[in-house]
Amino acid sequence: MDKRPLIGIMVSNRRSRKRILDLCQRYHNLNLKLFAFTPRDILWKKQRIIGLSLKKDKWTQNSFPFPHVVYNRCYNKKPNTIQRLEAVIGRNKCFNHINFFNKWDLNKRLVQSELQPYVPNTFLYKEVEISKLLESYKLIFIKPIYGNKGTSVYRVERMDNDDIHISLHSLAPTYICRNNESIGEKLDNLLCRKTYMVQQGIPMLGLDHPYFDIRVLVQKGLIGEWSISTIVSRVAHKRYFNTSMCEYIYEAVEVLRQLFSLEQVNDILQSLRDVSVKAAQEAEIQMGSLGELSVDFVIDQDSKLWIIELNGKPQKSIYNDIKSFKGKKLIYSRPLEYAYYLSQS
Repeated sequence: MDKRPLIGIMVSNRRSRKRILDLCQRYHNLNLKLFAFTPRDILWKKQRIIGLSLKKDKWTQNSFPFPHVVYNRCYNKKPNTIQRLEAVIGRNKCFNHINFFNKWDLNKRLVQSELQPYVPNTFLYKEVEISKLLESYKLIFIKPIYGNKGTSVYRVERMDNDDIHISLHSLAPTYICRNNESIGEKLDNLLCRKTYMVQQGIPMLGLDHPYFDIRVLVQKGLIGEWSISTIVSRVAHKRYFNTSMCEYIYEAVEVLRQLFSLEQVNDILQSLRDVSVKAAQEAEIQMGSLGELSVDFVIDQDSKLWIIELNGKPQKSIYNDIKSFKGKKLIYSRPLEYAYYLSQS
């Protein structure tokens, strides 16, 4: 009888099973069995799951018993399937309960924590008057509370002549609201279908070009505690502010060394580690059991760190663009280490 723990990786569709399973299988060296499945593959009445696995170097689809632990890779807003699974396999045996984060709920959580000094002032769009906010901040960002990859994020800036420039992805204005026009009406027409929040614009520290961020990947591993896996920097294309559509990606230390002394770089890196772990802990209180997330930061002109947002399903393909990147094994193996840890507890 095979005594290895059985770990299920839940993905959103069958096309994703082989790709994700292949990456996880390639980079771990744990004594466990892996298979990938979708929510639709769960046969609740039979207590079985149809899944894909690698057996003797061949991909095969079989019927599996319910696993000891589930690693959720679906991009979900609600934990319904996870809760049903845990009712069968045990509480806290699934992780990443919710990984499509409600940015507004999470923002409120961070503001109420010791991380409040790192969080820009943020408001629900429907509860504020944009013209008054622009008088206070001059620059704001309007983003959907459910969003990813910078989609539908608007940069809104009051210019010196009182015109208001509204930009999407690039710094060049997509719309210009003249000083005799209503910015509220203009934005209401743009933002009619989603729920948005408004974030204070941070005057960012300039590199040779102004828009870059720092992404910290935080994961749990074999001892079940949060730790930092990678810290990278995404540099946007020239004349663009959306770092999700980045031109370059580097290890963050390479970028920081261009701006700060060695001692300052070490201090910033330590702050990034400490703040990111605390942010992950707060996110887990808000969202339920998690095993990985990323925290995005910018640095302002006074060298202060600001948390821009947290992402519950970190995009790991971005690391393919870093030359001589040495962390690939770590970023794919750590969630399986955490799954192994849960299987033993």
